[in-house]
Amino acid sequence: MTERATLGVAVIGTGRMGADHVRRLHEVTSGARVVAVADVDAERAKAVAARVDGCTAHTDPAAALAAADVDAVLIASPGPAHEATLLAAFERDLPVLCEKPLTPDAASALRVLEAELRLGHRRVQVGFMRRYDPEYAKLKALLATGQLGRPLMLHNRHRNVASPPFFTSSMLISDSVAHEADVTRWLLGHEITAVTVLRPAPSANAPDGLRDPQFVVFETDGGALSDVEIFVNCGFGYQVQAEVVCERGTARIGDGHALVTNMAGRWGGTIAQDWTERFETAYDRQIQTWVDATRRGEVTGPSVWDGYAAAAVCEAGVRALEDGGRVEVELVERPAPYA
Repeated sequence: MTERATLGVAVIGTGRMGADHVRRLHEVTSGARVVAVADVDAERAKAVAARVDGCTAHTDPAAALAAADVDAVLIASPGPAHEATLLAAFERDLPVLCEKPLTPDAASALRVLEAELRLGHRRVQVGFMRRYDPEYAKLKALLATGQLGRPLMLHNRHRNVASPPFFTSSMLISDSVAHEADVTRWLLGHEITAVTVLRPAPSANAPDGLRDPQFVVFETDGGALSDVEIFVNCGFGYQVQAEVVCERGTARIGDGHALVTNMAGRWGGTIAQDWTERFETAYDRQIQTWVDATRRGEVTGPSVWDGYAAAAVCEAGVRALEDGGRVEVELVERPAPYA
């Protein structure tokens, strides 16, 4: 296939994430331009579109997909709206980068998977951006060498300064731990088979009724365990860390010690305050990789299967949170195209 000179992208959703992707495509990424945006908030869509010459604004995603010069779609709308936009993109056979979650639940994710299978070729890359973070990429590459031996345990920490006012206890799993579900599957090369959620006494900093922090344990079909400390009201910063324990050694990322100062009788550094700072490079690399692959006529990166598997793991996690105990993850047989 002849490589497209410039990829025309429709961005669906112009909230914080979508607007940042419009900026990234316009100012950072090479080989692409934003030609249309859509958002239920017409004024917000117009304001974002006004930053890019020739970009049209819409309130209906379908209208944005049908706009002139659209070659591909970036979906950054709320999760419940993803399925309809994905299916509309399939009707036009448009390549898609869909921010996580693929969809909010396993049943709808499975419908998307089945629809992509009917197309006969991949069309979707799911936005699990940690796979493009330099530290995670180094850890993945190290594990692939086999130097450390077989992975036995993976310890994850995921901390936010404060949770948004709309955050619920189950969203700690479905919106936050979803990243660790994907990271566990990707780093270890295992499927997650069961989830247990333990609940310490809530922090005094957590809003009333919010079960924060939580301690999540994943079991995998490769015999490894992966645990996640999720603490969304830690108060001091945004931290994402991971340590893998293998038969012949360990490896850890996320300490954030790129710059350490010593002065006035103190030493230390800084802690990122949100995900846009911590994972800026990962988002830049993710979008550029997607654009480059799409221009070549290829689809790479996390697949619809990865989005479906993460949704199924999170569903089991929410059940474990609400009902207690260990909950097994229910997955359909993995189709050959995603093997």
